[in-house]
Amino acid sequence: MKSTNNEQKGIVATGFTGECPLPFDDYPQVLMAHGGGGKLTNQLIKKLFLPAFDNPVLNQQHDGALLEINGVRLAFTTDSYVVRPIFFPGGDIGQLAVYGTVNDLAMCGARPLYLSAAVILEEGFLMEDLRRIVQSMQNAAAKAGVQLVTGDTKVVDKGKGDGLYINTAGIGVIEHALTITPASVRPGDAILVNGDIGRHGIAIMAVREGLSFESLIESDSAPLAGLVQTLLDNHITVHCLRDLTRGGLASALVEIAGAAGLDMQIEETAIHVREDVRGACEILGFDPLYVANEGRMVVFIPEEQKNKALSLMRAHPLGVQANIIGHVSSPGKGIVRLRSRIGATRIVDMLSGEQLPRIC
Repeated sequence: MKSTNNEQKGIVATGFTGECPLPFDDYPQVLMAHGGGGKLTNQLIKKLFLPAFDNPVLNQQHDGALLEINGVRLAFTTDSYVVRPIFFPGGDIGQLAVYGTVNDLAMCGARPLYLSAAVILEEGFLMEDLRRIVQSMQNAAAKAGVQLVTGDTKVVDKGKGDGLYINTAGIGVIEHALTITPASVRPGDAILVNGDIGRHGIAIMAVREGLSFESLIESDSAPLAGLVQTLLDNHITVHCLRDLTRGGLASALVEIAGAAGLDMQIEETAIHVREDVRGACEILGFDPLYVANEGRMVVFIPEEQKNKALSLMRAHPLGVQANIIGHVSSPGKGIVRLRSRIGATRIVDMLSGEQLPRIC
């Protein structure tokens, strides 16, 4: 398989080379790439976790578990946050922990209700920074319309915890009859994205590496539940949703295409990338398609509803730059093809890991 341009370059900062990843069993130790949302993450899940915990709910491989209890449909999800640095332009680890879990529930088509939060602190962490993060979490919860109702706190020895880690879990109610999963994607579906891509990853990279650009690049971190609810309230038949976090737009599309057993075609000219983000990616050797976002999602809907859905999204503050970026073509091997600005077509695949680790 031909490697991508970024893989051929071998990005020194993240330890990548142009080589294909080894089979899962050939790695004697866990690598950073196992947590990057790419091929190695998928191998870890499919060859270790799924066989160990095999059950119908887990095997849906969605952003959360879809459950039914006494006739009430629920979504349940959990996530952990190890972003470095913990404060960055446009957000911080606390805001990220709330919005990330809210967004995972929204991707299941659920209205988020309640969150838990577990905090792992390193001895010596500044109390003022902790207060700032806690307040940020409360502000984010209020904006997202959820409550943090339970939690836990642990402290580890100095030098053992890198400051602060946060785990959040969330529960939401599904108030419609749709089944929003990759299995619901159909040939002919339109593919929409709610805005520009790549800002979160580049914002993190700029702070981490002490880089400065002509304009400040801020994370797009935001709660997406309201935008999803707008589509559902207006009777859009949403087939699948996915937030574009680790691995970016490319990995999300490849995952969904593989799970649905359908091929997809996307247009590079329809995918918004801010010029400052594009320039930063070119300098750093990154492909914006694989750079993480925290306020962006991909939406799969029937072709005949695409214009209505696009208008609804563009009328929402988090969908002003929404666009139709492609379509689901036909049953196949789960191949995603991208037509470039010059008209050439290439296959979009997953990277071994994230171009930039510890992004969320």
